[in-house]
Amino acid sequence: MFGNWMKTGLLMAAIMALFGTLGLALGGRQGMLLALLFGGATNLWAYWFSDKMVLRMYNAREVDAASSPYLYNMVKELAGRAGLPMPRVYIIDEAQPNAFATGRNPEHAAVAATSGILQLLSQRELRGVMAHELAHVKHRDILISTISATVAGAISMLAQFGMFFGSRDDDRPNPAVQLLLAIIAPIAAMLIQFAISRAREFEADRGGAEISGDPLALAAALEKIHAYASGIPMPAAEAHPETGQMMIMNPLSGGSLRGLFSTHPETAQRVQRLRQMARN
Repeated sequence: MFGNWMKTGLLMAAIMALFGTLGLALGGRQGMLLALLFGGATNLWAYWFSDKMVLRMYNAREVDAASSPYLYNMVKELAGRAGLPMPRVYIIDEAQPNAFATGRNPEHAAVAATSGILQLLSQRELRGVMAHELAHVKHRDILISTISATVAGAISMLAQFGMFFGSRDDDRPNPAVQLLLAIIAPIAAMLIQFAISRAREFEADRGGAEISGDPLALAAALEKIHAYASGIPMPAAEAHPETGQMMIMNPLSGGSLRGLFSTHPETAQRVQRLRQMARN
């Protein structure tokens, strides 16, 4: 666990380094300082508010035991098994089957499921998925994933509007280099997200299987989601591709350029590991 936190810390530091490098390229020393300040402010803002922002992006609506007893009581039972406080529960009115968790810590966590996943999966399979999301909460992955999504989006915005960094320094590269860096920086941020998300998805699969006590249910759910999700677009995810790594399955369509940079391990690998857990 300590090794994972060290790795994540280094990767988040790399994202901050991207802010500085992009700022230097677009605005010299003054631009680098402004970019680092912007990056620090973005991290601080993301710590407190990114979960609310992401839930708004997906038009998630909060439910309770009265409005959605099936999902709410399932999450309550699993949270008790995991020794976690009861998170807030949301439904996203999207046909694509998917789910995610967000929040800065277990005491301020939320889990969200699409209406598509509620319709597609059996009760046993859905239990496996929600246990996976609660494993993210238990491992305190949710803050890292939400902040990395927010910061990656900020890097893309900074790259697009970087020419507004006015500077009197003479140490800025020529416009061709500036343009190249403005293209490369968001891609680099996405690749860093890929590295952050990949290991954590495997760990959440393992943790979710332990919480639910049913590795094969999560394996079956992943196979179903994989079969359906790629053919059903999710407009909110396409509009905010940096949030895709928060989902249990990559929500981006294959036609999207950013869909090529999947932040998730291969579904077959995940299923194989879960089946191996069931055999042991």
